[in-house]
Amino acid sequence: MRYMLLIYDNETQFAGLPENEVTQVMQEYKKFTSALQEAGAYIGGNRLRPVDTAKSVRVRHGEALWTDGPFAETKEQLAGYYMIEARDLREAQQWAAKIPSARFGTIEVRALWE
Repeated sequence: MRYMLLIYDNETQFAGLPENEVTQVMQEYKKFTSALQEAGAYIGGNRLRPVDTAKSVRVRHGEALWTDGPFAETKEQLAGYYMIEARDLREAQQWAAKIPSARFGTIEVRALWE
């Protein structure tokens, strides 16, 4: 079954980390991605640009209404994702717990409709 592992981080907090810590976290992400690939669980994934580059759209009465940023104001922003193949939810959760950002952010695990 396919799952999305949605990575939520506090952009401001992450941007304030010393360069050596950012480098360390990014190296951990490379190792995590390699582990997914070696296990045959990796389908895809990407880091997202900051929310100040995002636009949200709502269509009301046939009119597209655009706003800057994400729709919801939260302390954590969607920072990236992995799409994986896992036997079940438990295995997907085990992978999610290994994502480096799980230590300081939130990882949402969602099954895809097949």
